[in-house]
Amino acid sequence: MTEDKQALLELVRRDKDHECPGLGAQKVCVRIVSVADLPSRFGNFRIVAFWNNRDAKEHVAIVHGNVVGASQVPTRIHSECLTGDVIGSLRCDCRDQLEAALRKIGSLDRGIVLYLRQEGRGIGLINKIRAYALQDQGLDTVEANLALGFRDDERDYAVAAHMLHSLDVKSVRLMTNNPNKIRQLEGYGVQVAGRIPHLLPPNPHNRFYLETKANRSGHYIDFGGKPHVNEQSDPVLVEGMQEPTRH
Repeated sequence: MTEDKQALLELVRRDKDHECPGLGAQKVCVRIVSVADLPSRFGNFRIVAFWNNRDAKEHVAIVHGNVVGASQVPTRIHSECLTGDVIGSLRCDCRDQLEAALRKIGSLDRGIVLYLRQEGRGIGLINKIRAYALQDQGLDTVEANLALGFRDDERDYAVAAHMLHSLDVKSVRLMTNNPNKIRQLEGYGVQVAGRIPHLLPPNPHNRFYLETKANRSGHYIDFGGKPHVNEQSDPVLVEGMQEPTRH
C-alpha cells in the first residue's frame, strides 16, 4: 500500500467516532468516512467521502499525492453544477473549470479538488433553472437570484474548511478567481498561502455570465485590461495560452 493511501486510511480510523464543536454559525462538524482509488482520464486520484452534520449532502475530496500534513497544497473548491459538469452546458464555465483543475492537479506532486454539493451557488437545481428562465428574459445572474429572494451567492464554505482541517492540510494555494472563497476559508481558520488564477476562455453563451461575475461579484476576471489592485497582482493564466498575460 502506498504512503499516501495509508495516510488517508489512518484518517478514516481516526474519525470513526469523531465529534467536535463545529465551525461557523451552524456548528458544522465533518468526518472522513471512506477512501477509494479513483483512476480517471485526468490522472490517478483517491476519492475521500465525508459525512457532515449540517445537511444530507455527500461532499468529496479528490486527492492526488500525499496531502496529509502538507503545506501550500494546490486546492480547488468546486461547487456542483449538473447542467455544466454533466450535460456540458455552455451557459457557465463550470465543467471547463472542473476539468482544468483535475488536469492540473493530476500533473502535480500533490493537490486536492473539493467537490461540494452546492448546486446553483447554493440555491439548488430547481431554483437554478428558475434563475435561468429569468436570465432568458434579460436579467443577469445576480439580478435573477435576488428576484427569487436569494443573495447573489448563498454558498458557505464551512464544510470545505472543515474538510481541509480533517485532511490535516496545513495551508493551501487556492485555485480560484473568487475572493469570497479566500475570505471565508481564512475566516474558518484555513491558511491560504497564495492564489492560483483559474481563468478559461469565454464562449459566446457564457461571456455575459463571466462579465457579471467580474462586475457584480468581484471575481478576478479582467475582460478590458483594467488596472489590478494589489491582491490581483499575480499573472492571469488562461488555459491554452503560451505565456501568462501580465497587467
